[in-house]
Amino acid sequence: MYLTLENITKTFPARGGTGEVTAVHNVNLEIKKGELVTLLGPSGCGKTTTLRMIAGFEFPTSGEIILDGSPINSLPPHKRDMSMVFQSYAIFPHLTVYENIAYGLNVQRLSKSIISERVNRALALVHLEGYGDRAPTQLSGGQQQRVALARALIMEPKVLLMDEPLSNLDAKLREEMRTEIRRIQKEMNITSVYVTHDQIEAMTLSDRIVVMNLGVIEQIGTPVEIYRYPNSRFVADFIGRANFISGVVQEQSERNLTVKSLGEVITLKNVQRQFKKQEAVTLIIRPEMTRVKKTGELFNGTIRRAAYLGNVIEYDIEVGNQLITGLEMDPYVMELFPENEQVTVGFAEGCIQVLPDEKNHD
Repeated sequence: MYLTLENITKTFPARGGTGEVTAVHNVNLEIKKGELVTLLGPSGCGKTTTLRMIAGFEFPTSGEIILDGSPINSLPPHKRDMSMVFQSYAIFPHLTVYENIAYGLNVQRLSKSIISERVNRALALVHLEGYGDRAPTQLSGGQQQRVALARALIMEPKVLLMDEPLSNLDAKLREEMRTEIRRIQKEMNITSVYVTHDQIEAMTLSDRIVVMNLGVIEQIGTPVEIYRYPNSRFVADFIGRANFISGVVQEQSERNLTVKSLGEVITLKNVQRQFKKQEAVTLIIRPEMTRVKKTGELFNGTIRRAAYLGNVIEYDIEVGNQLITGLEMDPYVMELFPENEQVTVGFAEGCIQVLPDEKNHD
């Protein structure tokens, strides 16, 4: 592996000077060369502290960070062959776009011709040709972020680190810059670690996502694996939207699992986990995995909320004593069931994830 974190733990002194706070606990992560890995999680989960330890701005309390076969724990940031793009851009206001991008190369005392060639190449890479003489104040937020990205890339680092670089942009610019960052990262085949709390950003950009919570890694996987096969309620709830429905195992044969839920018995195929008879479980069902029809589905329900959103129809349906969110994705469906309408509800059973009931598995 190109970048490895082995049993990384980071503690800080607690406020008041008594005791310690563990920000990151026993994190293990292996990143391949050319891979873009996103650290994703809510505020305070340890993702930025982990990134800062990779960069050298913080040092692990214990554990080891290895880059391209060599331990780098004791190296200061400027000797780690990494570049970082910050949330605040950190562009020098008194320098032109060209001078900002060239700054690191000037520190290295490279010749003017080499600097000029590399700056122009970096400007072209981020689609800022012709902007070299402009002041940062003449740029939009998106253009400033491109300058920050070009300044990081021009150093040709072994690893590119990005700490919520798009959080200060508006929604449309964020979407545009997500596409640009992924294009540039693939074009350069540069190993990248990206920190965000935005699930869509993580799903769009990543080869793999590392979901963190309370200083530990909850799950590592591709966007498809994280979304389709969450291994905990936290992951399912944090990535996208989910219905959590209680059930009781009736029997399990090979990969088929029979569960009683919402007053009915359903059979789920190709279940990976093993469960005991009468074990309490939680079914994770995404809203888009529901089917809402007047008749013909397994469960009877009542529409409690209906919202036409153009591309989808969103429902809250009361089934038994539980409220389930469903999305009708079919653009040809013109019928909007009104509130208090009696309907039937079904689920795409091949997409249901089954987890042990967490109340019984502390």
